[in-house]
Amino acid sequence: MNLPLVGLKDERSMIRVGDTIIGAREIVLMAGPCAVESGEQMRAAAQGVKAAGGKILRGGVYKPRTSPYSFQGLGEEGIDYLREAAAEYGLLTVTEVMDERSLDVLVDKVDILQVGSRNMQNFHLLKLLGEIRNPVILKRGLAATVEEWLSAAEYILSGGNAQVILCERGIRTFEPSTRNTLDLSAVSLVKVLSHLPVIVDPSHAAGRVDIIPALAKAAVAVGADGLLIEVHPHPEEAQSDGMQSLTPEQFSRLAAELRPIAQSVGRSMAHPQEV
Repeated sequence: MNLPLVGLKDERSMIRVGDTIIGAREIVLMAGPCAVESGEQMRAAAQGVKAAGGKILRGGVYKPRTSPYSFQGLGEEGIDYLREAAAEYGLLTVTEVMDERSLDVLVDKVDILQVGSRNMQNFHLLKLLGEIRNPVILKRGLAATVEEWLSAAEYILSGGNAQVILCERGIRTFEPSTRNTLDLSAVSLVKVLSHLPVIVDPSHAAGRVDIIPALAKAAVAVGADGLLIEVHPHPEEAQSDGMQSLTPEQFSRLAAELRPIAQSVGRSMAHPQEV
């Protein structure tokens, strides 16, 4: 692999976002609903994320959906709900960027930009992300090899933006019992091949609530630097991905169960916070 910028260096990259560092000893929790639906929904989600020790509030405002008839997100209205809820509870923000137009809207409004799996090889978008200095979460494509994933990151770094966080979210295999197959070997492998931090999204891998905690624990054990988890105050009412969204109570319970696992591999996690 010809990856002069992404390839392993003497020192591992640590991505600082506000007071939070991704890639350091602390494993960072990022959580929130798949899609921003209302201000009330986002405030409830933010309260749950903060209480569990999470640092970053996620919420999709532009939603690439398989069906053109599915909920596509609230757009700029949703950005306001995301930002207001995060500010109220002292959280950072992350949302997905889809194209040049959404990048122009989001670049000055959120802390971290996320490239979804469908856009991992949108080379025009990757080049544009290389021209800015916002941190970028780059999700692995649903059928991408590790080399293709790292090459996509190289596009961003080659443009001058070194603030890249890789995200394993499961790949498409012949197994239909889960939404995707979480490739935990890729997490460990990428940390051998690259200096970039790696996080894991167990929600999109599982596609079902009951095994998300187990996948999250395994991700911490193999070296993930953070977790990106879907949390919704009322999953049964969610307009997107309710079947794979934890309630705030379930998320808080999972966070508590993750801390001793983090300690066992020489890492740490933030403790619950009063809200």
